[in-house]
Amino acid sequence: MSHFSSEDEALLQSMLRQLLQSVKEKITGAPSVECAEEILLHLEETDENFHNYEFVKYLRQYISSMLGSVIEEETEKCTSAQNQGEGSGYDTLVQHVTKKTRESKEYREMMHSLKNVMMVVVESLINKFEEDQMRYKEIQRKVKTEQHSSYYTDNCSDSDSSFNQSYTFMNQEQLQLLVERLDPVQPKEVRQEAMQTLCSAPPSDILNCESWANLRKHLATALSDPDSNFSDKVLKFYAKTFSSSPLNMTRELYTSLAKYLEMYFLSEDSYVPTISTGIDISNPDIIRLLKKIRLLNEYQREVPSFWIRHPEKYMEEIMESTLSLLSAKRDSSHPVSLDPVYFLALVDLKAVWFKKWMHAYYSRTVVLRLLEKKYKSLIIASVEQCVSYLETCESVVDTTGRFNSFSTLHNGNKQKNFYTGNELQYIYFVHSLSLLGRLLIYKQGRRLFPIQLKNRKDLMSLTDLVIMFTRLIYCAPNCTKMLTVHSGNYSPAGLITDVLGILSERKECATECLYTNTVIEALLQPIHYLLNGTEVHLNSPETTLIHIADILARIAAADDGLSLLLYGGEKPSAMEGSSLRGAHTIVQFTKKLLDEDISVLSGSEMLPVLKGAFIFVCHQMYSTCEGLEVLLPYHLHGSISEAWKKTSLLSERIPTPVAGADCVSSASQESQSLFFVRQDHLQVPFSMYPHNFSIVLEETLLDDLLNFAATPKGLLLLQNTGTVNECVTFMFNRFTKNLQVCGFEKFGYGAIVSQVAATAAGAVALQSSGFIKALVTELWGVLECGRDDVRVTHPRSTPVDPIDRSCQKSFLALINLLSYPAVYELIGDQVIPNKPEYSLREVPTDIIDIIDRLIIVNTEAKIHSLFNYEQSHIFGLRLLNVLCCDLDTLLLLESQYKVSEVLLDAQRENTIYISETSRDFIIDGLSVERNHILVRINHVGGPTERILPPRILHKGDDPYPWPMFSSYPLPTCYLAEFPRKTDTRQDGDASKLACALKNPDKPLELIEHIKRQFCEIMENKPTVMSGTRISYSFK
Repeated sequence: MSHFSSEDEALLQSMLRQLLQSVKEKITGAPSVECAEEILLHLEETDENFHNYEFVKYLRQYISSMLGSVIEEETEKCTSAQNQGEGSGYDTLVQHVTKKTRESKEYREMMHSLKNVMMVVVESLINKFEEDQMRYKEIQRKVKTEQHSSYYTDNCSDSDSSFNQSYTFMNQEQLQLLVERLDPVQPKEVRQEAMQTLCSAPPSDILNCESWANLRKHLATALSDPDSNFSDKVLKFYAKTFSSSPLNMTRELYTSLAKYLEMYFLSEDSYVPTISTGIDISNPDIIRLLKKIRLLNEYQREVPSFWIRHPEKYMEEIMESTLSLLSAKRDSSHPVSLDPVYFLALVDLKAVWFKKWMHAYYSRTVVLRLLEKKYKSLIIASVEQCVSYLETCESVVDTTGRFNSFSTLHNGNKQKNFYTGNELQYIYFVHSLSLLGRLLIYKQGRRLFPIQLKNRKDLMSLTDLVIMFTRLIYCAPNCTKMLTVHSGNYSPAGLITDVLGILSERKECATECLYTNTVIEALLQPIHYLLNGTEVHLNSPETTLIHIADILARIAAADDGLSLLLYGGEKPSAMEGSSLRGAHTIVQFTKKLLDEDISVLSGSEMLPVLKGAFIFVCHQMYSTCEGLEVLLPYHLHGSISEAWKKTSLLSERIPTPVAGADCVSSASQESQSLFFVRQDHLQVPFSMYPHNFSIVLEETLLDDLLNFAATPKGLLLLQNTGTVNECVTFMFNRFTKNLQVCGFEKFGYGAIVSQVAATAAGAVALQSSGFIKALVTELWGVLECGRDDVRVTHPRSTPVDPIDRSCQKSFLALINLLSYPAVYELIGDQVIPNKPEYSLREVPTDIIDIIDRLIIVNTEAKIHSLFNYEQSHIFGLRLLNVLCCDLDTLLLLESQYKVSEVLLDAQRENTIYISETSRDFIIDGLSVERNHILVRINHVGGPTERILPPRILHKGDDPYPWPMFSSYPLPTCYLAEFPRKTDTRQDGDASKLACALKNPDKPLELIEHIKRQFCEIMENKPTVMSGTRISYSFK
């Protein structure tokens, strides 16, 4: 660089500018200059494009040209030294060459030259930057003089602001001057220019300045500035600081913003609308207020992700300032204006901020402590809002007994600019419900109850709160359309059902809140009225009852909830007054629904949905032995079977839908977005079914009938209905879709298959439906074919387990299927094919084929037909091993196929001659497996009566010490020897009787008389028999 020209300087400036431009975001995001230096020092580790920068390439080329010869010379010296045994590896070579290079004269000259050149380049860049800043300020002054009326036009966006392109680092004197220029007494132009400069300064410098306290006051005052553009600049500074500064800095800014908003709502001079006037969000004052609330809420949502890395006091300051703001209320002497929580609910309807704060134990503990000690009024206000909404709903009943929606419906196709008082009350209700629902999940949150409300003498307990929620389900109107357009369903009943559903998923929470007789009676109250024929006022009875069924199904899905429904919280033996139990009420109502014997619901298009919902509640009960015992007297299986037959006949008459035709009436279309049915074990909306609901109900009824097979007695009831074949066919059609089991189900179809296969009729139904064929085909594909849809880029790994992981599912499915009744029906009196030749494309389709191809592999044709002979045959032998554990199955296989002889022949063939007269067994996976099965099927007994050889090999010289055999008898080492205990007990009377009967002196007539007398007593009075009495009568 001795000949450093102006062209070289310009080139280096462009390269350096490119590097700084690429890492600008990283540098500007640094909280301090030291952090920025650290970022640059570790740029190679963090920037994947580091070696592609022109400046880095230039430096690499320059170093190579200056130090290349030195590095090569030192490398040759070290290499020659290593060849002579003096070196110790590559790392030592690199360290030595680096050290020698840095100590060389060339390195010192290069660093000196490079430093001088870079100082010139950096100084030129700084001078150019200062010139650009001066030019920019001159342009800004011209703009201010020419455009007084439109000085700032920023819309509170960070991305397009001119001063966001770089940082201007300032010292304490400059910051102090900046604070003074932001004083409210300063002219407007001075304050605006100071705000512009403030936004271009690093937030870390501002928050750490000595005048931060005064600056915070000036910023709070600037937020109330009537000039919206100027106040938006302040909000932009807040937003920029929130996004780029650590918590120890942003928490002060957040608390200042929360304190400002609190004072704003408490001030008499602030404009805060009332409930009666509503909110016009096109009002400039409301727009500015909502912007501040939205910024506050966005920080509330983001801060939980990183406050755990900071002291707890920082988090507590943020929480306390938030709860203090939400608890702020004006003096009651003034007109009732909207509280801050109304505006927060507008921007965060479902209280997501509270959900995130309550998620982690670290933050949840602090929130609950503050609510309990200082801000319990916030919880009381939420409960009072729910009570007020309930009273409002119950008060708007017209002469027909229906509840009118008091909310003004809004056309969702237009932007909504005005919220009425009723809509604001409903929005606050949704926010309160979400907050209370999240609070009740946790034990410490439930401890905040009972609470004392203003207009209520008694305390409100958890049970009272849940009962109030159930009353809201009965009478709450449908949701306003403005809340359902873009964000889903916000109907009160749907929201409450979701809250109670979340509570039911947690055992401890459900026990305290839901599992009480009072709550169950409140849920069943409208059902009692409908059963008794009493007039009941429900807003949309179908909707209400479906939500009730949803909650009851969730309760019945848990063991404690099921016990509550079946026995009312009492022991099963206390069955007096059983008609009052929830299960009896539910099943009685379900039977009336199936018979369509409820006048209020007759002719309703949603009746099929309602039937499916309540049958599913019963399904949760009769899928257990206890529940089936309670519901047995009602013969629910017969009612469901009859309903299915009627529905199937009705669905056959439904014409094929025509494309473009409207098959669903307008009445049901309105409710399509609210209700769901159990289809494919998922919650599927009815809008996916443009046909008649009867088609869906037919499949639902079949599924409910099928689930009777979950218990042995239920399977017998299912067989009595004569619908086993239809249910099994339906199950197979659903099973082939690999559907996910819904959250309510205790098990999937696999458990039901085991139950169904335990009977002969069930096994035949499984065979005729194609289930067994599909299972065998899938097994063969896994064992022999592999997956066709996967491109083989490398060979499959050789299995090391006897049954590969990919085959375990099929193995367990076969084991669950092949009980003795199923085995007898599937292979009884059937002959093994034993074909002379098997095609490689010939795939087994039933169990007899599995036995032929995988278990009894006794011909060369069968061996050559298997791609993976050893793995597949071991699979078959493992299957045989499990089947033989059932003595009936073992006797069947032995009588029909002589499996023991087949195994002995295979062992005999698996030997080698070690001399002309003796042979030795080949020890491999197959011979070890066969040896184990032969011992198992020939020595029947428990672990104290026989010794089963292991199926693994041991390490050492003798990997398998157990003797193998190919003929009977079995080696005696497999028969366990244990000392037989002598019975020291003496039954004097019985032994005397036996001796007396053996005495030849007794006449035969007397002995015959005693026999007849003994038989008569055993038949008529078996309980009075004893050895003493028998002996006495004989004497």
